[in-house]
Amino acid sequence: MAEREAPSSTPASPSAVAEAMATSYRELTPAAMILGIFQGMILNLAFVYAALKLGFSIGGSTVASIMGYAILRGVMRKGTSVENNINQTIASGINTAGTGIVFTLPALFLLDAKWRAEGGAGLDFSLLPFLVAGVAGAILGVVVIIPLRKQMIDLDRLRFPTGVAVTTIIRSGSAGLEKAKLLFWGTMISAAWKLLMLSGWLDMKGVLEHEELNLSFGVIPAYWSPVIYLSLMNLAAGMLAGRGGLPFLMGGILSWWVISPIAVSSGWTHASLPAAEQANLVYQGMLRPLGIGALIGGALMGVVVAFPAIRSALRSLANATSTAKAGGSKVGSDEMPFKVLIIGTIAAIALFFWAAWLTPGVSLTQAAVASVIGTLWLGLAGLIVAQATGMTDISPMSGMALISVTLMMFLLNKNIAAAMLVGVAVCVAIGQAADMMQDLKTGFMLGGRPVKQQLAQFAVTWLGSLLAIGALYILWRNGPNGANGFGPGSDLPAPQASVLMGIVEGLKNGQIPFDKYIMGGVVGAMLGAAPIAGLGVLVGLAMYLPFPITLGYGVGCLLQMGLQRRYGTSFSENKLVPFAAGLIVGEALMGIGNAAFQIIKNSLA
Repeated sequence: MAEREAPSSTPASPSAVAEAMATSYRELTPAAMILGIFQGMILNLAFVYAALKLGFSIGGSTVASIMGYAILRGVMRKGTSVENNINQTIASGINTAGTGIVFTLPALFLLDAKWRAEGGAGLDFSLLPFLVAGVAGAILGVVVIIPLRKQMIDLDRLRFPTGVAVTTIIRSGSAGLEKAKLLFWGTMISAAWKLLMLSGWLDMKGVLEHEELNLSFGVIPAYWSPVIYLSLMNLAAGMLAGRGGLPFLMGGILSWWVISPIAVSSGWTHASLPAAEQANLVYQGMLRPLGIGALIGGALMGVVVAFPAIRSALRSLANATSTAKAGGSKVGSDEMPFKVLIIGTIAAIALFFWAAWLTPGVSLTQAAVASVIGTLWLGLAGLIVAQATGMTDISPMSGMALISVTLMMFLLNKNIAAAMLVGVAVCVAIGQAADMMQDLKTGFMLGGRPVKQQLAQFAVTWLGSLLAIGALYILWRNGPNGANGFGPGSDLPAPQASVLMGIVEGLKNGQIPFDKYIMGGVVGAMLGAAPIAGLGVLVGLAMYLPFPITLGYGVGCLLQMGLQRRYGTSFSENKLVPFAAGLIVGEALMGIGNAAFQIIKNSLA
């Protein structure tokens, strides 16, 4: 029997080694760019819809990295981990840009509709300045944070938990294909369920209407809100949150199963009113203003709690120049050339100025003030949010938006459209800053080149702002029977924007329920100072949102906790997370698709 030939121990020749080292490693490829843009557009539309419904955004990096593996590695058979990182960097950046839009701009739609319904003139604004401001914010958010990469990631070694989690997904190997299948089936099931709900085939008057299942059984009064929202997106959001979402559920229970019945039984409402009217009075007159106050107090306390991050960010900014001189900004290094950052900053500020000047009622001087002060503030806010995200994974975006709009209301002579325009740019920018650092953390752990991630996000992230504004316009025009497409009382309550609308309206006419705002603000601030991150905002949001949404979300939290206890953490992370992400994407895309279909149908009628 012939002996097996022993492997050669002859070392490779120097030319072979040099050739191997010179071979281009797949990273910033056309495939990664195209896939990232495509996924980013889908995620942007889906999560704009989700944010209007749930009041908070959901990151798209997880979905993008799972699908990136399935396509780049599973279909194309030649994808690399750093190439997938470019894909998820682009997708996440485009998706995140939409978050800054959906938390602010809908407030203008709501204010305009409300004032016109009251017989007023409405608001004089157009979407063009906001399109420009969104692009400017997306560019500035990436530009202002790039010089701090080396300090925050290489030297300070901040945690950036989401970036670490995405790294784990990208490294998961063949498990990525299985996750992609679960994501696909979740998307299909959720889309089919949403289509069934939209058809109205299952509706039963008094039992199931507008996706809400009434559990009163003719016995429980309406002011206990015995209704649950049958939204798979809502359920899935709770499944992704798990134990961390329980404060949100507790806030809803406190509002509707404690405060509401006490208010009715103590005579705060007229006993002669029907239960449904009592419930509406409690919600509009007590719970909503208390929730707004708690949201403000919790958000601002989040900024206060982030003070160590502010101090550290400023120290990082001071150190960034010296670290750049050590090689961070030299030609051929792994950082974007400094001149590109200067050009990008000038271009973004020019866009910012143009957007402000396009706004009705804004003079050249006011446009200059808005662009200069707005840029300085968004730079500082981006620093704060990126640092806070790196330490805790919590982004105090809502607090920054409130501060931005309030500040600009005073500086711009209470010009609401102009103040909101600055708020849009700031929110888009700080979202981009935090997202960029999360993605750079993933790249750092995977061995990618930062300059390629920076170039990719710098080049295409602004698309997210344009898509989000377009989605808002489509959803707004598709309200049933000519009504508004989102806002309080609709299927898409837009809670964050509704809170901002209430604040702006109060600042303009001085009619603010200070007693309830202050009471809620104190509670929110106290909760915001608790060790549980974001507790004040979660409880305030739960008080503000209709309880059926909160209850459905809470069921998802409890379901995830039960499944994780039964099947373990690995099942939750590898099976439940991608399936739940699919449930969110499927319903959202079906909802936006239905809105677009109705608009086309009505225009052809």
